[in-house]
Amino acid sequence: MPGRKEKSPAIAAAIILAVVGIGFFVLPSIMMRLGDISPWLAAGVGALFVLGFFLIFWLRARHQRRRGL
Repeated sequence: MPGRKEKSPAIAAAIILAVVGIGFFVLPSIMMRLGDISPWLAAGVGALFVLGFFLIFWLRARHQRRRGL
């Protein structure tokens, strides 16, 4: 199945982007609720979510480099 190997990274990236997109969609309401408790907590959760987005793709690229893809 040569076509499957070519499509697999694109499918994985699409799934990651969809999950992160949904997360960014609900993030403002989560931050508003956390902001009632502490503005610093809300800012921390928002920052962790944004950093997590880049961390996922960094780890994925690192994994693919090791596999030679």
